[in-house]
Amino acid sequence: MAKDKKTDNNQEQAQPPPVVAVLGHVDHGKTTLLDAIRKTSIAEKETGGITQKIGASSIDLIHEGKKRTITFIDTPGHEAFSQMRGRGAQVADLALLVIAATEGLKPQTKESIDILKKTNTRFIVVLTKTDLPTKNSEKVKQELLKEQITLEEYGGQIPVIEVSAKTNYNIKELLDLILLVFDLHKTSENGVLKGSELKAIVIESKLDPKAGPRATVVIKSGTIKVRDDLITDGLNSRVRTIINDKGQHLKEARAGDAIEILGFDSVPGVGSIITHKSNTIMRKDTQALIIPLKKEMLYQKKEKEKGISVIIVADTQGSLEAILSALPEDVKPILHKTGEVSEADIFLAKSTGSIALGFNTKIRPEIYKLAMTEKVLLRNYSIIYEMLGEVKDALEGKLQAQMEQVFGKAKVLAKFPFEKTEAYGIHVNDGRIARGDKIRLLRDQVAVGEATISSLRIGKNIASKVEKGHEAGILIASPIDIQVGDMILSHS
Repeated sequence: MAKDKKTDNNQEQAQPPPVVAVLGHVDHGKTTLLDAIRKTSIAEKETGGITQKIGASSIDLIHEGKKRTITFIDTPGHEAFSQMRGRGAQVADLALLVIAATEGLKPQTKESIDILKKTNTRFIVVLTKTDLPTKNSEKVKQELLKEQITLEEYGGQIPVIEVSAKTNYNIKELLDLILLVFDLHKTSENGVLKGSELKAIVIESKLDPKAGPRATVVIKSGTIKVRDDLITDGLNSRVRTIINDKGQHLKEARAGDAIEILGFDSVPGVGSIITHKSNTIMRKDTQALIIPLKKEMLYQKKEKEKGISVIIVADTQGSLEAILSALPEDVKPILHKTGEVSEADIFLAKSTGSIALGFNTKIRPEIYKLAMTEKVLLRNYSIIYEMLGEVKDALEGKLQAQMEQVFGKAKVLAKFPFEKTEAYGIHVNDGRIARGDKIRLLRDQVAVGEATISSLRIGKNIASKVEKGHEAGILIASPIDIQVGDMILSHS
């Protein structure tokens, strides 16, 4: 009997930890909650911070006298990333629906509820900011009832718990509740395959200029070892490096772990399924999760048709997917990838009559100059809706899908207060800078803002323009964060 008990315990310990997605409206306290959770870990000193880069982290705790682990996926809160949040729910065994007790249901809250319903994901309602005097938990619960969310206290099956990340109120109780719900419903619905067959899901990916393709994955079953041959969406890879959320290099990772992998031939699509190359049969249940971003770049030459064509370069595969899903129907992406905007991208844009769009990516000055020479409209954005807004303007003919003419380039030498604003001293390195010019601000070769020159002086004299090799002072029409050392690009 003792032997059987020991075997049972070993089997219980071998069970993978629950993978928990954290969903909810922006600024409702998801990240703060995760920070509070991390501090409760019994291995806090070894546990790294939950960051946006890896998007996942694991914590250890003692539950009913046993050491347990929980893996959290921090899903983005911005409404444009709804598909990514939806995928997070599919990856997860259960989810936390985070709602600020001071604000109630917001657009992304309702969107998250729809995602949880569509993916049939079990979840716990977590009411945050309950330490504030403006909290109204009962109002939030009534709003949930209107969304057909039946809480346990009203005879339903959805648990609800009030917490405060600031005072640590009910944080440990929340972790215990997660494990209780997971253990009660520990069935095949949790997505664990029989045996040791590998099934891992990509939750983020990008092209690192130095390290090559990188992918953050959650292992649902099986193991991944260094030098394993993997396959996903037809892409082969040999695992070169495995990194956990603490930044440690591992030789092996197991079910429930969230890790970053290096060694892919190309950037795998977010949401795609990873298995061992030796597994020749892909199960049908994995097909529904595969997202059709199968290569780092997809290029199809199209005949001219209604609408506009674009080339999109983003910082990560997750950002790229969100942009692609939000593009208007008449916008045709002929190439999309992660990384930097390259010379090849500009030449492709020229040959296909496309607009080149960057999102949070690096664009070197020589690439801007090449775009000007080749008469290619090149823009870089840090806010997704600014990009989408200008794309819609282009569809309506408000933007000229032609070359962006560059008039000059200058370096910011000084900044000083002037009346109720600030003035900037510049030195013109190339071309000319003129009053009324639109300017793009470059910092470390990355565009960080746009503005217009409202006033220009040479010495104490008002001037209309300043030529190459000369210095001047300028005022900007709208507030923008200009720092000494920044470059200013004057353009049409």
